[in-house]
Amino acid sequence: MPGARAYTFSKEEHLCRKKLITELFGQGSSFGLYPLRMVWLPLAEPTTTPPQVLVSVSKRTFKRAVDRNYLKRLVREAYRLNKHRLTEAAGGHRVGQLAIIYTGKEKKPFAVVQNKLISGLARLLHTAEPGAAPNNATQSAV
Repeated sequence: MPGARAYTFSKEEHLCRKKLITELFGQGSSFGLYPLRMVWLPLAEPTTTPPQVLVSVSKRTFKRAVDRNYLKRLVREAYRLNKHRLTEAAGGHRVGQLAIIYTGKEKKPFAVVQNKLISGLARLLHTAEPGAAPNNATQSAV
């Protein structure tokens, strides 16, 4: 079916390698949109392939694994349904690796998480647009 979107989040899209994760947090840029914080590492050339994504929830804030797993599932689902905003962007995107960290102190409903993730992806596209030079300085939003 031409034009149909694949709402998938395959294993190839998961960021798992420790070396890549260390590089992402060491050299990546970041910004926060409460309750999420996004850390990303730019690519040299624009692409339409999805970036490798890491989803994290603090063990300090959410002591019970059930709560952490629920929030990670929520964030992954919101990303899975909205990643087309990155992959179908005109001219491609420069996001190679992306970490989405849930920084909230309490569990938020899916609608709130999804809206913040959509805002974050839009900001990511604007920040990492093909005409802009990559910025390695950490940025924070209030």
